Amino acid sequence: MPHREPFGAPSTWLFLLAASLPAGMARRLLYGKNRGYMIQEVIIVGGGTAGWMTANYLQAAFGDRISITVVESSKVGTIGVGEATFSTVRHFFDYLGLEEEDWMPHCSASYKLAIRFENWREPGSYFYHPFERLRVVDGFSLADWWLSLDGTADSFDRSAFLTPALCEAKRCPRLLDGSLFVSAIDDVVGRSTLSDQRAQFPYAYHFDADRLAFFLASRAAGLGVRHVVDDVVEVRQDERGWISHLVTRLGGELHGELFVDCTGFRGLLLNQTLAEPFISFQNVLPNNRAVALRVPTNVEQVGIKPYTTATAADAGWIWTIPLYGRNGCGYVYSDEFCTPEEAEATLRSFAAPGQDELRANHIRMRIGRSRNSWVKNCVAIGLSSGFVEPLESTGIFFIQHGIEQLVKLFPDKSWNPALARTYNERVAQVIDGVKEFLVLHYRAAAREDTPYWKATKTRETPGELASRLSCWQTILPDDAGIYPHYHGFESYSWIVMAIGLGYQPRTARPALSMIDSRSARAEFTNVADQAARLVGKLPSAYEYLRHIH
Repeated sequence: MPHREPFGAPSTWLFLLAASLPAGMARRLLYGKNRGYMIQEVIIVGGGTAGWMTANYLQAAFGDRISITVVESSKVGTIGVGEATFSTVRHFFDYLGLEEEDWMPHCSASYKLAIRFENWREPGSYFYHPFERLRVVDGFSLADWWLSLDGTADSFDRSAFLTPALCEAKRCPRLLDGSLFVSAIDDVVGRSTLSDQRAQFPYAYHFDADRLAFFLASRAAGLGVRHVVDDVVEVRQDERGWISHLVTRLGGELHGELFVDCTGFRGLLLNQTLAEPFISFQNVLPNNRAVALRVPTNVEQVGIKPYTTATAADAGWIWTIPLYGRNGCGYVYSDEFCTPEEAEATLRSFAAPGQDELRANHIRMRIGRSRNSWVKNCVAIGLSSGFVEPLESTGIFFIQHGIEQLVKLFPDKSWNPALARTYNERVAQVIDGVKEFLVLHYRAAAREDTPYWKATKTRETPGELASRLSCWQTILPDDAGIYPHYHGFESYSWIVMAIGLGYQPRTARPALSMIDSRSARAEFTNVADQAARLVGKLPSAYEYLRHIH
């Protein structure tokens, strides 16, 4: 991909002239008389996925207009549970100008077409939540038509979508020549953002979060981002209570204007220093712990499943994320119903029997969000901003959304409060919307065979979800019947989960009994025929990925 200058970047001859001048004069020459009014120094505290995604994105957006420093401790590890993503993550890599071949081999990355939910309705049941919108016939979605013509929960996803057939056949979403199997979708979006997505892109990624952070750190350093490996021992504030500088153990003081808190669940800047309250979601989403294993696999022998699996367990659920060369596996649970020792034993039995040498990583999760993610001159991104359990792979999405909004609302030295207010509203709406969507998973699940699953039916229901659930017993949701603000999920996702979990209308829409169903029946046949052709045409996920890796 050819090199692209940031929008409005100075021409080459100006850079040559500026190289001979002192730094202050050079910046004024390059960026004009208003340069002194702009934010120039950004300090990102914490590396990991959140810190290095933020650094790379800010550099791509603003180039040399701002100075970016990432300070991270060598003693603080990353959580690493966010290895599965949304399909919208492609906008992040496209914004940086990265092709899949540039970064996937460095991160053991693979493709993700869907999430497969196992045992959520009853033991032995499963369904797929795909990256695929429902087709519409005569003004009604195939979900409504399916309810009218069939209504058997086991058959819905495979009747209405192409993706389940591709998942079960372990197919790749790309042909060996690199072309996308859905030819109508624009495969090259350039410097685009989440709000630019129009069509549903058919896949996301699985990747090793630690390796992605390392790759992005190396890339950022090559582009001029300063990397300080040191411990922050003190955060100093001025007379207004704003952060003035950091004190590090070895390097002394680090001064900045805008500070980005990527310190994870600690919330070192936002929560500890600025005392911003944290709003817990524990009353509606009780899972607060996880234990994870990295399980080696022989992809040449077993292939690669192009989907995440979420398997319901006695006190929570188990994720399986297939990477190139290993599976990331973890048990997300509530310590109200399960001890860490019991959880680890359950996970080892499920994911790695006989592999006692594998080290288990136990994680305490802070479920909820900070009341505000932008306070004074500090913006929290990642776990310090908010987190819900990784059931729908939203961790990386929250980071990406927070970074994009920071760029769109980036302040100057006037620090207009409307920018922070807008940022906080948008971030809160996204996290609260995902919270509501995840509560649906537990309230709608037919499973009630353990104390944990019985309790999911009696917990508080957030917002307007209770009234929506009542309505969905009569009609399936549409765009007007789900959480009203942008949160990353469209109405088809709510429909897929409601039906797949066993929570569907008792009857079809009455209007469909008076409409000729032949076109709908033909479309179901068309879905099945297209799926069969694609299974025969597409390479396996392993066959394609081995050429990249």
